[in-house]
Parts: sequence; C-alpha cells; structure tokens
Amino acid sequence: MAYDGLERFFPKDKIIKTGNPVRQDLLGLSNENKEALDFFGLNNEKKILVVLGGSLGARAINNLIEKNIHFLVEKEVQGIWQTGKLYYEEFKKYDELEGVQTHAFLNRMDLTYEAADVLISRAGASSISELCIVGKPVIFIPSPNVAEDHQTQNALSIVRENAALLLKESELEMFQTMFTELMSDEKLQLKLGKNIKELALPNATQDIVEEIEKLMIS
Repeated sequence: MAYDGLERFFPKDKIIKTGNPVRQDLLGLSNENKEALDFFGLNNEKKILVVLGGSLGARAINNLIEKNIHFLVEKEVQGIWQTGKLYYEEFKKYDELEGVQTHAFLNRMDLTYEAADVLISRAGASSISELCIVGKPVIFIPSPNVAEDHQTQNALSIVRENAALLLKESELEMFQTMFTELMSDEKLQLKLGKNIKELALPNATQDIVEEIEKLMIS
C-alpha cells in the first residue's frame, strides 16, 4: 500500500507499506533550478506556481485558475499551468498575460517540479507519491467524482501530518485567502515542504518487486 489507514479495508497482517512507483528522474531532483528557469523562460525573482490537473485536465481547477488569474498576476506570481489536452484550446489565451504559460501536457516533469515554489494538484495516489519526493508546498484540490471520495482521503493522509493544504471543490471561494497566507508565510512553506518530503517512499519500485519475489518463492 501507499498510505496509512488502510486497515479499514484490508487485514492488518496482510498489509505492507511500500509506496507507489515514481518516475526515476524525480529521485535526483536538486534545489538548483537554473536549468528549469531557463527551460521555461521564467524570472528567478518571482515566485512560481505550478498547476497540475492531470494529462486530460481538471475542469474545476482550470476554472479556479481562470477566475483568479488576474489576482495571481497582480501578486506577481508566475504560472506554469497544465490545462490538460481537453481544455488547452479554451485556456491558452491566458498565455498573453505576463508570467503565465499554459500547457496541454508537460513533458519534463523533473524540470517542472524543480521550477515550482508552490503547487496545486489533484490528489491521486501517483500524484501524491511524486509530490512527496519533490518536497515542496502543495495545495491539494481532490476530485470529488471518484470512488468513495478516495482522493480526499489521500489528501487528508498528508494534511494530517501538517505536510500539505487541502482545498475542497466545495470551498474554492477560500482560494485567495489560503494562497495569500501561504505565499506570505515562508516558515509555513518550509514546514510543508519538509514534512511532505519526510513522507516520501523513494524505494517503492524495488520494495514491490522484492515482495512479489517473496510471494513467488513461497
């Protein structure tokens, strides 16, 4: 399993916490983001917000960013906004704003994560595993349209460790307040980044393989 608390669904003595496999290029991320800044053409004197909605995109997140895009520009926040391929044509017009760039898909996730100061993301299992490896402040906006609302449970497993912030789709009107408080509090940013990094399980792939081999032998 990837998270704690699954004893509710499975026998405790049959659970092994391994984490989820992640892209191998994320394991070597550094705090040196010059290559990332050059790749995206960003200014190192302004904060960078990365918005991730998955390869197809997330309508609620895209609508939230559109609604607040001028707020973000006024805050002098640069944005790497992954709209998803389903929504790119609708939102690409915001590339015209200073510091804003939209992408249907991001091919260099390693550089994307290195560029980020703060991230907004859904809360799927794979996304959370990657963001733990990255170790930067995250605002999770879980999709409510999934089985048993599991993305909210995923996000809460991180939030309870004081390692991320949670913004439900039903509470999106709180975005500006939450974002302003986060960006103005460097201690909070450092705490969230440090705490989420401590939850990372970078050896998940190897651990899963080893457990499978044990089962095959037995």
